[in-house]
Amino acid sequence: MKGEILLRKILIGLILTGLLEITIFILAGKTIGILNTLFLIVLTSIIGIVVAKKQGIDSVQNMRISLSDGTPPGAAMIDTFLIFLGGTLLAVPGFLTDILGFMMVFPFTRKLFKPAIYNWLRKKLKSGQVYIYRQ
Repeated sequence: MKGEILLRKILIGLILTGLLEITIFILAGKTIGILNTLFLIVLTSIIGIVVAKKQGIDSVQNMRISLSDGTPPGAAMIDTFLIFLGGTLLAVPGFLTDILGFMMVFPFTRKLFKPAIYNWLRKKLKSGQVYIYRQ
């Protein structure tokens, strides 16, 4: 039951995001021209993917350092997840997804998303839906 509700919310969110992106494309095309709009979409995607790749490599390296030091890589794992998600959003054409993707890729704005992820993980741990396996 909860899974169905979540899937409905995700589907509605995707549809609304798509409609909003199309609206922004049309408005941008009318304002700056179709070719400039297409160029801007491609340019932000390329820049975003390059930045996400660099940040992702750094984040994975931080995770490896944490593991080799024997410290839990929790923060580095969340950074890596957010960078991956941001890179994915940057690869999708659209201005809203680009803004959200850039926010997840850059460290100074990425920290805005961390509390939500920590709270979500805490709830999952308390409810027993997530287990931590130690060797």
